Amino acid sequence: MNYYELLFTVIATEDYQQDMLINTLGEVGFDTFEELEFGFKAYIPVDDFDEANLIEALTPYRDMFTFSYEVTLIPQKNWNEVWESNFEPINIQDKIFVRATFHQPRPEIEYEIVIDPKMAFGTGHHQTTSMMLELMLENEFSGKNVLDMGCGTGILAIMASKLGAVNVTAIDYDIVCFESTLENAHLNNIPNITAICGSKEAIPEEQYDTILANINRNILLDQIQRYSEVLKPDGELYLSGFYEQPDLDIIMDEARKYGLKYIIHKKNSDWVAAKFIK
Repeated sequence: MNYYELLFTVIATEDYQQDMLINTLGEVGFDTFEELEFGFKAYIPVDDFDEANLIEALTPYRDMFTFSYEVTLIPQKNWNEVWESNFEPINIQDKIFVRATFHQPRPEIEYEIVIDPKMAFGTGHHQTTSMMLELMLENEFSGKNVLDMGCGTGILAIMASKLGAVNVTAIDYDIVCFESTLENAHLNNIPNITAICGSKEAIPEEQYDTILANINRNILLDQIQRYSEVLKPDGELYLSGFYEQPDLDIIMDEARKYGLKYIIHKKNSDWVAAKFIK
């Protein structure tokens, strides 16, 4: 699979303005992002790229701040070279160390997650993923049945298993993410992750103690009723991929309809990760 790389140069007065662009790009098919000092890179499969659709999606921001982009074709054979030159290890609270296969291990850190990024979203670099990992550290997973929706590279599913989850189901509609999750589970010697390629309709008819979903606001709103249906009473739901304002209030209102009570949230550069209980 070939990818397009879009190099965005952003001149904004507030940090959240660049995040708005990234969120919008995620909604129109871009699945991987790399933040830079004066902008970011965004990647999308060639077959999914529709520049007319992109221009329409970006139009509302033209009057808010200044940005531009350049498009470059990245052949599949060069993808690993791109990641190896840009992927840096991540240390979360000196408790979780996320590294690629080509980095040296840090055995002194309690939890190590090895990720072969390839073309799948979710390496831990984005604020939403790191906040989800932080929330997971603060809560109990031992002995639980866990569902990870929009699993990307499988990083949250792997972490759930390392924290003691008995069974983990990881679902993503992207075949690359599905395959990446299987490969990364193997890399981390995790035998109890079941990966499924699909969306909410692929969620098995069983009950989960905990659900993790780091996607985007619109997909979460579409899927939250299904989450409630398969979440046990007193089960925990962790959501991310949206902003504090106005998204959090919208998510909370929708969650309330299905018996999901807001508990707490974390914030990083206007991105939010929130915890709910059924």
